[in-house]
Amino acid sequence: MSATIWLRHETKKNEKRTPLTPQDAKKLLDQGVEVIVEKSPNRIFKDIEYADIGCKLVEMNSWKTDAPNSETTYILGLKELEEELAPLKHQHIYFAHIFKGQDGAEQVFKRYNEGRGKLYDLEFLQNESGRRVAAFGFWAGYIGCALAVETYAHKQKNLGTCPLRFYENKSDWVEIIKEKLSGLDLPKTIVIGALGRCGTGARTLLSDVGLDVTSWDFEETKKGGPFSEIMEHDIFINTVLMTKKIAPFISPELLNTEYNLKVISDVSCDPNSELNPIPIYDQHTTWSQPELNIDKLSVIAIDNLPSALPRESSEDFSEQLIPHLLDLCLKGQESYTWKNAEEIFRKKMKESL
Repeated sequence: MSATIWLRHETKKNEKRTPLTPQDAKKLLDQGVEVIVEKSPNRIFKDIEYADIGCKLVEMNSWKTDAPNSETTYILGLKELEEELAPLKHQHIYFAHIFKGQDGAEQVFKRYNEGRGKLYDLEFLQNESGRRVAAFGFWAGYIGCALAVETYAHKQKNLGTCPLRFYENKSDWVEIIKEKLSGLDLPKTIVIGALGRCGTGARTLLSDVGLDVTSWDFEETKKGGPFSEIMEHDIFINTVLMTKKIAPFISPELLNTEYNLKVISDVSCDPNSELNPIPIYDQHTTWSQPELNIDKLSVIAIDNLPSALPRESSEDFSEQLIPHLLDLCLKGQESYTWKNAEEIFRKKMKESL
């Protein structure tokens, strides 16, 4: 079966990542898969890097008019499509953020229904054990923790807001953080969800910059919050993905006590949900204004953290995804991962409409 992967240009602000690196695109080409790449001034990998290995370059956003509408053509992206009304007729692979009742989900499902298109949501590509086959969790934890530590240093030295920006590699950022921490009392940091992908990323950052960590996971939290122990630390990193409502880790009442806590980085970042385990805030923060000031706390809640290290996070994600893309392109939707993803899409669309 001859298949085509059409890598589209990302339109979301502050997005340089890609789900397919040139190195992994070559693996597809070597197996006879056609790889078409939309030109992009934002992508961390240059257009020429794809062209040099044999990918065909086309104009950005040309998938809308030029991509074949066939059972063997897949439009591959990372983040949401632009908000439009046009029916979606192709087979898409990306993080759609529409399966949990998010704002705008109904309109996106309507577009797929009208165009008879199909969505394989990257968040719901799973193996038979229910574990995601490709995720950015490690980098979300790493970057969310890095920004929290840097914000702590800014607060202690009265340096003002610490905006999030792009870094070529994590080593550069680690050195910047170490320099900013110099001369300060080193912060006590607690990570909840410490044993997961995201928590591992946070703990790795703390190790890289020479900080100790209090690691909590299910055993430490199973008695239920709120937890006054969190307030004894300087920095709190939440990396727990909630699937059901629990007693909060921090309650508004704890803010009326004497406490040491200065920075919260809510990497899981679900402020508008009833599942939010940190119900002292209710909005996302941004790259340019990453902090919400709640009492004497700085709360960070950014929903695309891995974009700050676009090269390393893309390489990691693409490496995880490529075996499954090869499966899809060479065998069709035979594997559990792709069949299940389509079933989830069909079910969610039916519920929405």
